[in-house]
Amino acid sequence: MRDAYREHLDDILADLVQMSQAVSTAVRSSTTALLEADIHLAEQVIGDDELLDAKQSDVEQRAFSLLATQSPVAGELRTIVATLRMVTELERMGDLAAHVAKIARLRYPDTAVPEPLRPSFVRMGDVAEKMVITAGQTLNDRNIQTAQELRARDQEMDELRRTQFRVLLSGDWPYGVEAAVDVALLGRYYERIADHAASMGRRIIYVVTGEFPEAEIWPQP
Repeated sequence: MRDAYREHLDDILADLVQMSQAVSTAVRSSTTALLEADIHLAEQVIGDDELLDAKQSDVEQRAFSLLATQSPVAGELRTIVATLRMVTELERMGDLAAHVAKIARLRYPDTAVPEPLRPSFVRMGDVAEKMVITAGQTLNDRNIQTAQELRARDQEMDELRRTQFRVLLSGDWPYGVEAAVDVALLGRYYERIADHAASMGRRIIYVVTGEFPEAEIWPQP
């Protein structure tokens, strides 16, 4: 009976890893759709987001079932509670990637990103994608050191966001209000993806060690 319980828990964790892979693909595809005005790729990301929503619901139901029927304690309880939070983090990251794709679709056939900010969004997309990949890898191998690397990448994302604001608020912004709103929203979406990935790292550290990292040096989603 207990072996079957462990198998169910391992299956749930494996599904989280698969979800992280799907989310990293969504982040990469939405960034490409944004920068290249690829309407077909944007539509694909938006459509695939429904699959992530369904997967979140399935994982939550199975996790709650384990809580109700197996009365887990100690490390197993930490794992299930963290799982319920991480599956929500992944679903929200998928939503944010879809938001990026929706702006790409809204501005098609033009691009929503003014040319001077293109390198910034290329980097944002790369950082966000790598953070999601790292979160999934960390969940798979429970490597605390890898989880801690997410903090530095999240700080880089914050700096990219601050740099964008400085450009937006400069006196010589020539692209109008609509472009400024797009840039502000897009920057926020990428920043939130990074925050959720970093939060996953904190939860994985909690699962392994039983303690959360210092709150003041880790982002709160």
